[in-house]
Amino acid sequence: MSLLIYGAYGYTGQLITERAVEQGLSPVVAGRDAEKVHAIAERYDLEGRVFGLDVPARIRDGLDGIDVVLHCAGPFIHTSAPMLQACIDTGTHYLDITGEIDVFEAAAHRDAEATSAGIMVCPGVGFDVVPTDCVAKHLSEALPDATTLEIAFMGLGQVSRGTALTAVSNLGEGGKVRRDGQIVTVPPAWATREVDFGRGPKTVVSIPWGDVSTGYHSTGIPNITAYTYLPERAITLLRLSRYVSWLLQWEPVKKLLEALVRMQPAGPDESQRKEGVTLVWGRATNDAGDEVSARLTGPEGYTFTARTAVAAAQHVLDGGATPGFQTPSTAFGAHFVRHFDGVDMVDVPVRS
Repeated sequence: MSLLIYGAYGYTGQLITERAVEQGLSPVVAGRDAEKVHAIAERYDLEGRVFGLDVPARIRDGLDGIDVVLHCAGPFIHTSAPMLQACIDTGTHYLDITGEIDVFEAAAHRDAEATSAGIMVCPGVGFDVVPTDCVAKHLSEALPDATTLEIAFMGLGQVSRGTALTAVSNLGEGGKVRRDGQIVTVPPAWATREVDFGRGPKTVVSIPWGDVSTGYHSTGIPNITAYTYLPERAITLLRLSRYVSWLLQWEPVKKLLEALVRMQPAGPDESQRKEGVTLVWGRATNDAGDEVSARLTGPEGYTFTARTAVAAAQHVLDGGATPGFQTPSTAFGAHFVRHFDGVDMVDVPVRS
């Protein structure tokens, strides 16, 4: 079976391509920029294909002979739909590394089409959302009648330009949580709480993270809030943004912020990735007040993404795909995340 990595020359795409080659794979590398595609193809002695995502026929041609697509070119709210449609049309398994709620929900709505086409559609096979989704699934298996799920993470490292650009594209959209099975919009920084990731208590703030979508599809738990650690000043700025959401959604402002982001480094360098750490905490509670909790420690987020994305692709290449929409934990199991070096997931005793 054959693998195509789309967006292979982006910051995260390059890390994934390098990891794939290290693992003995020979993916086809692709993207819309011919010079960049040819450069990365030459670097790793791989086949390169050049096509954009604006002409459906060209995407289908680009997927000729391909069994699995690992889509790495965001923001996925703009790029996932045309690639997913081409995968359905050509019978090609679809994976991506999104963390965007709307992308997960759009993919879930195409479950029947994907099943009919005999393909697996599994967004979020990177840091967004493999570790958090696996923690969520683990907790739901420990407490099957849970009705509330809280997931928090803390990334000790820098973000890439691509991640920052995705954040800019979502400015002004507010927060999102799941209540009674439905995704609802709430103000930015709607809720805070104290969480111990195993290194002492930290104040975390609610954000529209992918688990608001995937956690429900993975576990069936109807009430979900996702949190992250941010410095107090950043939390204050998020709260203030409630009053200028109209300005943040104004296209000239977004264009200015995007220009500023593009002036920054592509992402953390190798030493920063080696030093970075990912921390996850989760808690599930049922209506009787019973609860279970777990913590996860893992490598830096982009390193995490490269490892999990390539492992997911390898799983599908080996014939392990389940047709239809899947989350990482439904596709690969709650313990998928435990298979990677540097990952430790432990249950946290509940205080009586």
